[in-house]
Amino acid sequence: MFLISIITVNFNQPEATIELLKSIDLHYLNADLEVILVDNGSRENYENNFKLVKKNIKYIRSEQNLGFAGGNNLGIAQASGKYLFLVNNDTEFTSGLIETLVQTLEANAKVGMISPKINYFDDQSIIQYAGFTHMNYYTCRNSCIGQFEKDNGQYDGIVAPTGYVHGAAMMIKQEVLPKSGVMAENFFLYYEEMDWCELVKRAGYEVWINTNALIYHKESLSVGKNSALKEYFMNRNRILFIRRNAKFQQRLFFYVYFALFVTPRNLLKYVMKKEFNFIPVLLRAIGWNIKNNVNSKKLGYTLK
Repeated sequence: MFLISIITVNFNQPEATIELLKSIDLHYLNADLEVILVDNGSRENYENNFKLVKKNIKYIRSEQNLGFAGGNNLGIAQASGKYLFLVNNDTEFTSGLIETLVQTLEANAKVGMISPKINYFDDQSIIQYAGFTHMNYYTCRNSCIGQFEKDNGQYDGIVAPTGYVHGAAMMIKQEVLPKSGVMAENFFLYYEEMDWCELVKRAGYEVWINTNALIYHKESLSVGKNSALKEYFMNRNRILFIRRNAKFQQRLFFYVYFALFVTPRNLLKYVMKKEFNFIPVLLRAIGWNIKNNVNSKKLGYTLK
């Protein structure tokens, strides 16, 4: 049997991370795994807390928050496994999760990345992710298949290509990384896994889902559902994704679409909801893309 590397990133959520570690041990106590835990700029050093639960974890501490991509990339650099399983710290494992994904990757040389089906933890009968549609590069819009649907087995048995993996749980072959590279750290938060999928596809691999594998996700532990941080990076990175991945005519159409439709619509929404503080956030998100190239490391937003 070959080694599997599980990588997760903690940012000021030791309780959620400890629950993840417990769920890994519950289902895979004696499996050939290495668990890499990146403490990504947390206020406190939680190493001892984590090692009380799982003493053999590989603990990496970053003194600054490097974002989702940067934190995971630290873990990737230390991973020895044939397969790397990147999971959010607010997920919990189920029986058969790892081996089901590994079997698919083992059986298909062309598949570079794969995600399981994801259901919400708080109501485990509700689907969060059963695949993504492909991106419309003219509008930077796509859909998450199955989200908020009652899980009646309607997506069971799907082992097939999908538009994108889901960042909460994605397994990648180690052999892919020298060809695709790791995640682009200038995204910091949101769209980075979709951009990574584009890199993997350009490296000659396919992106799949296997809904026979299941993981539970405690959504929105990291970022509030309606926060300036989320609003900034969702808008900034939507533009950045198109800049990095769309063709010239698609980019040109998108810029006009974003300027004449998305921006006025969002501004009107902020006014109607009296979320006036979001107005400068949106303008800063647009301004960042005007001022910075597609590989810039500047965040353009003060993280609190």
